[in-house]
Amino acid sequence: MPMSLSVITTKDGSHTLYNETIGEHYHSVNGAITESEHIFIRAGLSIMKKKEISILEIGYGTGLNLLLTVLYAEKKMMSIHYTAIEKYPIEKELWLSLNYASLLGEHAAAYHEKINASDWGKTVKLFPFLSLTKIESDISVLNYADKFDLIYFDAFSPAVQPEMWTIEIFSKIFASMNPGGFLLTYSASGKVKRNLRTAGFIVEILKGPPGKREMTRAGVPV
Repeated sequence: MPMSLSVITTKDGSHTLYNETIGEHYHSVNGAITESEHIFIRAGLSIMKKKEISILEIGYGTGLNLLLTVLYAEKKMMSIHYTAIEKYPIEKELWLSLNYASLLGEHAAAYHEKINASDWGKTVKLFPFLSLTKIESDISVLNYADKFDLIYFDAFSPAVQPEMWTIEIFSKIFASMNPGGFLLTYSASGKVKRNLRTAGFIVEILKGPPGKREMTRAGVPV
């Protein structure tokens, strides 16, 4: 997928990227930070009862979801094992130009730079409460022997990447998850929900972030 990217300011003042080739934004134009906090932090990370959890992010993008996770985990004294998969990592000059740190506070600036500057293909203890593995590839390389408590499913839309939203992919993810875990995604399309149910998930439809009526949380039975 060609990567012709430009920086866009969303309605909450935070940046996102626009892929001019495929005509899709990395986040909602109604607020990048607002959307990520709503879907992945409030509907996912904040409901976890365990203090030590393993997270898989599919679609690392700008690193915003990880940055918000780091800030939340530090505040709540959680320990996170974080794996992120991204087939097309963005260039340093581009992620340095994003304004998340200026909106989230000086404390976030060092975190944002450190997580994005960390090496791909290695597991590193980035902070006392966070180990990070960034994988530059697609989901086909995922080691399904790993077990995850949360899945941040943040791929491009089913219209653009239909191969990412299949029963086969969701079944593999389901098999890699711990009982009581959750998959979070912005998509609430009928086909996505049906595929998740077929894969074994218990599907919940939640209120979406600004500009989107619904989102999906898919749980693994205990």
